Amino acid sequence: MTGGGPAERYSAASGNPGRPDGNGGYNSGMIVFSYIIGGIVVWSLIGWVLDILLGTHWIVLAGAFTGLAGGFYLSFARRLGTSGFKRTNERPSAPDDTSEGHGTEQL
Repeated sequence: MTGGGPAERYSAASGNPGRPDGNGGYNSGMIVFSYIIGGIVVWSLIGWVLDILLGTHWIVLAGAFTGLAGGFYLSFARRLGTSGFKRTNERPSAPDDTSEGHGTEQL
């Protein structure tokens, strides 16, 4: 059995264990927790309001499950987004159009 260091034995939700402050796992866990609880609370309240308006009793439960699923989705989407794949919002470089005077004229 290979021992491996602590950096090799972190869970998928722990975020970045090599952070200098040492709180990568705790902070990531709190974010996951807040996504799930926040989703349940928000969507349960939406379901509760719809239950009152429509006179039903089941939409609050559907809202709670929707919020739970949404919280898990956001948690996994956040984890997959930080798993080493670099996302860049850079556009292909275009020629510099400052010669036409767009925003560079002096008054």
